[in-house]
Amino acid sequence: MKRGRLRVLLGAAPGVGKTYEMLEEGRRLQGDGRDVVIGVVETHGRAATLAQTIGLPEIPRRTIAHRGVELTEMDVDAVIARSPQIALVDELAHTNAPGSRHDKRWQDVDALRDAGIDVITTVNVQHIESLNDVVEQITGVAQRETVPDAVVRGADEIEVVDLAPQSLRDRLAAGVVYPAERIDAALSNYFRLGNLTALRELALLWLADEVDSALTSYRTEHGITRTWHARERVVVALTGGPEGETLIRRGARIAARSAGGDLLAVHVSSQDGLRAAAPGALASQRALVESLGGSYHQVLGDDVPATLVEFARSVNATQFVIGVSRRGRLASLLTGPGIGATVVRESGDIDVHIVTHAAAGGRRALPRMTGGALSVKRRVLGFLIALAGGPLLSWLLFATDTDASITTDVLAYQLLVVVVALVGGIWPALFAAVLSGITLDYLFVAPIYTVTISDPLHALALILYVVIAILVSWIVDQAARRTRTARRSAAESELLATVAGSVLRGESAIPALVNRAREAFGMTGVRLLDADGSVLATDGEPVPDGRAVRLPVGDVANPRATLELHGGELEASERRLLDVIIAQLAAAIERADLTETAREAGVLAETDQVRSALLSAVSHDLRRPLAAAVAAIGGLRAAGDALTDDDRRELLDTANESLATLSALVTDLLDVSRVEAGVLGVSLMDTDPAAVVLAAIDELGLGPDSVDLALDMDLPPVRADPVLLQRVLVNLLANAHRHSPAEQHVRVSTSRLGGVAEIRVVDLGPGVPPEDRDDIFAPFQRLGDTDNTVGLGLGLALSRGFTEGMGGTLAAEDTPGGGLTMVISLRVAAEPDGAARDGRSGE
Repeated sequence: MKRGRLRVLLGAAPGVGKTYEMLEEGRRLQGDGRDVVIGVVETHGRAATLAQTIGLPEIPRRTIAHRGVELTEMDVDAVIARSPQIALVDELAHTNAPGSRHDKRWQDVDALRDAGIDVITTVNVQHIESLNDVVEQITGVAQRETVPDAVVRGADEIEVVDLAPQSLRDRLAAGVVYPAERIDAALSNYFRLGNLTALRELALLWLADEVDSALTSYRTEHGITRTWHARERVVVALTGGPEGETLIRRGARIAARSAGGDLLAVHVSSQDGLRAAAPGALASQRALVESLGGSYHQVLGDDVPATLVEFARSVNATQFVIGVSRRGRLASLLTGPGIGATVVRESGDIDVHIVTHAAAGGRRALPRMTGGALSVKRRVLGFLIALAGGPLLSWLLFATDTDASITTDVLAYQLLVVVVALVGGIWPALFAAVLSGITLDYLFVAPIYTVTISDPLHALALILYVVIAILVSWIVDQAARRTRTARRSAAESELLATVAGSVLRGESAIPALVNRAREAFGMTGVRLLDADGSVLATDGEPVPDGRAVRLPVGDVANPRATLELHGGELEASERRLLDVIIAQLAAAIERADLTETAREAGVLAETDQVRSALLSAVSHDLRRPLAAAVAAIGGLRAAGDALTDDDRRELLDTANESLATLSALVTDLLDVSRVEAGVLGVSLMDTDPAAVVLAAIDELGLGPDSVDLALDMDLPPVRADPVLLQRVLVNLLANAHRHSPAEQHVRVSTSRLGGVAEIRVVDLGPGVPPEDRDDIFAPFQRLGDTDNTVGLGLGLALSRGFTEGMGGTLAAEDTPGGGLTMVISLRVAAEPDGAARDGRSGE
C-alpha cells in the first residue's frame, strides 16, 4: 500500500489562521471531488473557523475517562475504517489523553499515513523540538508539547501560513483569537510585537533551511555536482593581501543585487597555497566580512585552486570573486597559469569575477620557488628540462665550437644543471649533471666522440663539475624543505591568530575553537564532550559513536573533556597544531569554570551588601518604633495614676501600634534573610488564585469602591503556597492602593497563557521609569519614597522572592494610559492531558 502524503501548515504563533487555512483547503479539495473528512479540529470558539467546518464530514471523537474527567481525542481506528482520501488533523504537537492508541498526535498521523490516507495538519513553530528552547528565550513561555523535527521535515509539503505581527495583534485586540478576559494578558506577554516579529522570522528561516537542506539532499542523492542557482552565494577568495577589502566589497555588492544572497569569504592556508598573509590583515578583512553580513571560513589544502573550487561547490556557490594575480608577466610565463586561471578553468558553471586591484602585477622580479617540498609535478618538469635542454644546448655549443671554447662549454652545461636543480630538485639535477658530463666528454674533450679522457686534469675537472652540480641541487632541495616548514608554520600561526581573533571579538571561545578545528583539518564533524559525557560544543555533521578520533583535553589521566573528530586522518604536523588547539580548549574550559566561580563570588558580594543594609535597617529603621514603644510604656510607669483615662489610652495605643510595626519589620527582615539564604520554606499545593485574591483584599479591608475585579472563573488551580501568595498580593495591593489617585480604582485580573496563569495588579498612579524597574525589587529600596511609615523597602523584594520560591516570576510593566502593572506568573497545576488544549497550542 502506498504511504499517504503529509502536508504541514506551519505558523509563527496561535491565531495566524492555520486551522482556517486547513479547513478552507479541505473544502476546496472536496469541491474537486476528493473524499475529505475532519479527523480532529480545534476551533477554540472562533466563529469564522467553525463556519468552515460546515459541509465537511467529521469523524466522531473517542471519549476517554481519566481520573474522573471525560476527555475526547481523535478516533484513529474510526478514521482508518472510514478510509478517506484526505484527513484533516489539527494540532500535530498535541499530547493525547492517557489510554489513547498513541501518546502523541503526530504518531496518530503516522498511522493514518501508513494506512494510505493523505493528511493535512497544522503546527506552530514553538512546538518544533529543536526550536523549543529558542522560543522560550524569546517569549519566556516554556512549551511542554513538542513534535520531533524529523516528523515535520519528513512532510511532503510544508507551507508557512504567514501574517504580519501587527495584523495578528489587531486580530487579537478585536477578540478574534482569544476571549476578552485573556486579551490584555496575551498582548502584554506572548503577543508582544517584538516576540511575534522574532517568531515570524524564526519560522521563515526554519523553512528556508529546510528547503536548502532538501535541495542539498536531492543533489547528493542524484549525484549532481553542478551549481543550481536557487540562491545567490558569492564566495570571495582571500589571500590576506591588500586587495582583500576590494574583493570583499565587490562580493558584497554582487550578493546584495539579489534578495537573500549569501556572502562567504574563504582563505586557504597551505604550503602550496596563496602567499603568506599577515594575521592582522586577515583579521581586519574577517571583521569587514562579518560587518557586511557575511561569514568567514579558513581551510587547509595542498592544491589551492582545487580547494577553492571544492569549497565553492560544497556550499552551492553561484559566483566566485578572485583578484587579478599580483605576479608579473615574466613570472606567469615561467611558472605557468596562476590560481585565478586555474579556478576559471575548473569552476564549471560557477561564474568567476576576476577583479583588478592596485597590487596587480606589482612584482617584476623572478618568482620565488614557492611550495615547500618539491611536488611530483616539479620533479617531472626538472627531468623534462634535462632531457630537452641537454640536446638543444649540445647542438648550439657544437655548432659554435672552437678550440678555445671549452670553458664556455663547461659553464653552459653548469648553468643547465643549476636551472634543473632550481626547478626539479636533487634527483633531476643529478641526472642532468651525469648526462651533461658524459655529453661534454663525448663532444668537446679530446679525443672527441669517445667517453675516454686522455688528460687527468680533464678528468678532475669533470669530477668537480659533477660534485658542484650535486651540491647545488642538494642546497635547492634543502631550501625547498625549509620553505615547506616555514609555510606550514605560517599557516598554523595564521589559523591560531584567527582563532584568537574570534575569541577577542566576543565569540564564545569553546564553539569557536571547535568550529575552526573542523574547518582547518577538513573534518566532516567535530564534537567536544564534557567529562560526564554531555556535549559542550559541536560543529558540522553528527559525529557517530565509536567511529571518531578521540583526544583528551587537559590532563591525560583525568581529562576535563574529550575532543572527537570524524571525517579524515591527521598527519603528524596536523597533530602538532591540534595539540595547540586542545591546549586552548583546556584553557577555555578552565576560564569558563573560573567565570562561573567569579559569578558565584558576585552573588556572595551581593549577599554581603544585603547584610550590610540589614544592619543599617536594624540600627535606624527599627529604632523609631522601638523608641516610641519604650517612651509610651515609660510614660505610663512614671505618671501612674496622675494620667487621665484618655492619656493612658493614647499611650497604650501608641505602644501597641509601635510594637505591631516593630513585629512586622522584624518579620520582614527574617523573611528577606531566608530568601537571600535560599532557605525559604515553601509548601506548594493546588491553589485557587481567585480565593487568594479575595482573601488579600479582605486582609487589607479594601472594598468595591477601591478595587475592580476581572477574575477568570474558568482558570484552573495553580501550584503555589497560598500563605506566601497572599503575602505577595497584600504587598502589591497595598502599594497599588497607596500610589493610585483617590478617584481611581486598583484593578486585579487573572488569565491564562499556555501553561502559565497570571495575576495582574494594575494601578493608574505615576508609574516607574523603565530604567528603574529592576531597582524597585532590591531590598531596602524605596526609590525616592521618603515616607518612613511604610516600612523598610522590603515589600517588593519579599514579593519577588516568595514568587520565585514558588517557581513563578514577578515582573513590572507599564499600564496603558499611565501607571504600573505588577504581573505574577505561576505554573498551572497538573491537569489531565488534553483538558485545556485551547490554552497550550493551536488555533
